[in-house]
Amino acid sequence: MAEKKKPAAKQAEGGLTIKLTRSLIGRKQNQIATALSLGLKRVGDVTVQPDNVATQGKINKISHMVEVTKA
Repeated sequence: MAEKKKPAAKQAEGGLTIKLTRSLIGRKQNQIATALSLGLKRVGDVTVQPDNVATQGKINKISHMVEVTKA
């Protein structure tokens, strides 16, 4: 019998909740790409990402456009 996979909706503890608070219109292409890589497409979008060095670097690059809280 095949095992059922658990849903991937829940992220591991120690994650970060990231919310896009400013528009991507008129931003540099690398900032838009960074927001999209975090899963943020439009103002108000929220995503949960793991708290690691890569995510911290992405947040640092677009810190003026996002709001970050502990998940």
